[in-house]
Amino acid sequence: MTDAPEPTPETPRPSRFFSEGRAGFVALGVSILALIFAVLPYASGGDFDGRVRAYLLKNPQILQEVSMALQAREDTARVSAVQERAAANPALLAADPRDPAFGPADARVTVIEFFDFRCPGCKLTAPDLLRLMDTHPDVRFVFKDWPILDRGDDDVSHYAARAAQAAHRQGRYLGVFRALMATPALDKEGIDRILTANGVSLPQARTDMAGSEVASHLADIHTQAAALQLSGTPTFFVAGKPMASIQPADIDRAIRAAKAAT
Repeated sequence: MTDAPEPTPETPRPSRFFSEGRAGFVALGVSILALIFAVLPYASGGDFDGRVRAYLLKNPQILQEVSMALQAREDTARVSAVQERAAANPALLAADPRDPAFGPADARVTVIEFFDFRCPGCKLTAPDLLRLMDTHPDVRFVFKDWPILDRGDDDVSHYAARAAQAAHRQGRYLGVFRALMATPALDKEGIDRILTANGVSLPQARTDMAGSEVASHLADIHTQAAALQLSGTPTFFVAGKPMASIQPADIDRAIRAAKAAT
């Protein structure tokens, strides 16, 4: 998962996902302290630090196990908090006719993805997400273009999101989505080529991309993500519940479970 921007009153908090270097050091430090305090009551004699160090060097898997447990606890708390916010304000995930959506409008189960076209995790999961759409034709799949990776003068993520929205207005969204996600490094010229290659009228697309309606739509998606306090992309919701995992197999299991429960 790619982190959202640094927090401001209108932006979501960053997550540990795709920041695992920093989070790993924090978890490692916590793990070491937890282990030391756990064995402290049983310590006797000198060179306690040396014995702890030797034990950790001999059993490094303990640090990994503790770190994984801490991360799992953090994930559970984060998902629970997002779920509470979604339940408290159902409008945040309510159907929006402006969103690209595929599958029956009255589907019993809906899958929502918040994503950025330059997000590595989004690109990784995109092919499997499209396959899930074929596997579950009775499920509604909703695409929330949430460009969060732009910095300074770099606005390629927003350009890609506006381009995809313009393609949607011409009935060409999925082809453009697939191509944008399959391109490792996006630039504006490449995005224009993708639009043209997928049958999108570039002059009309540019008009739509510069229009206030697309800008308002993307701003509303950002507001939704901020209200939910989503931590990064991709974020999936299945039947209104946030997913802790971005693994397609986990999403598939959640879809099947939601179907069975309805």
